[in-house]
Amino acid sequence: MTPAERILVYPKEEFAARAAAVIAEEIREAAEVRGRCSLMLAGGSTPRPVYAELSRSPLIPWEDVDIYFGDERGVGPDHPKSNYGSARQWLLQHARISALNVHRMQGERPDLNRAAREYQSLLPARIDVLLLGIGVDGHVASIFPLSPALDAGDDRVRAVRAPVSREGRITITPKVIREARTVTVLARGSLKASAIERTLASDTPVERCPARMLRGATWLLDEEAARRIDVTATAREALR
Repeated sequence: MTPAERILVYPKEEFAARAAAVIAEEIREAAEVRGRCSLMLAGGSTPRPVYAELSRSPLIPWEDVDIYFGDERGVGPDHPKSNYGSARQWLLQHARISALNVHRMQGERPDLNRAAREYQSLLPARIDVLLLGIGVDGHVASIFPLSPALDAGDDRVRAVRAPVSREGRITITPKVIREARTVTVLARGSLKASAIERTLASDTPVERCPARMLRGATWLLDEEAARRIDVTATAREALR
C-alpha cells in the first residue's frame, strides 16, 4: 500500500450511509472550490444503496453538479442492465438533478466506437470526483484484465467487449482515472475480498488486475470486503 491511500472499513449495516457521507463531502468541497463539481458514477449493484443515501444528503448542491458515467453496457437507458438506468432509479430521480446536468453514455447506439468518441468530447479536462467499483476479477469500469483499453494512449473513452459474454460496452480509460482529482472506490461483500487483496496487498501486474492502477485512491469497504487485508489504524478507526 502506498502512504497516500486512504482505506476506510465500515460495519456492513453502516456501509451505505457512511460511504455516502464521505462522497457527499468530496462533492461539496469540489463544488465550493471550483464552482461546479463533475461527478462520475460507477455502475453495478454495490453503489445503489450509497446512491440512495446521497440523494438525501443536505450537503450536496445538486444544481452545481454535472453527472458522467465511467462505463455502460451496449443497451438502452431503460434496459435492466443499464448503468444509467440504475443511477436514475437510485439517485437521479430522487435528487431531482436537472436532465441538462446528466451526460449518459449512449450504449444503444449501433456504432459504439463512434459513441465512445462522442462521449469523450463531452468530458471535462479532469473529473472532480470519480467513483469506481471493483469486480471479482479486479476490473474497474469496463477495463478488464488484458483489455485493450489498458493501452488506450491518449484516448479517454473506448468501446470494448466483456471477456466472457462478449457484449459491447463503452468505458473510460486509465487516462481518465489518472487525471481525476479524487478517486473513490466502493466495495462490499465477501466476494470482493480476494480482488481487494490482489489490489492492495500483492504484486499482481496491472494487466492481470486493472484495479492495481488505483494508487492513491480512497477505498470505502465493508468488513467482509476488507477481511483479507491488513487494515491500517485509520481504517480501524472507522469501525468505532
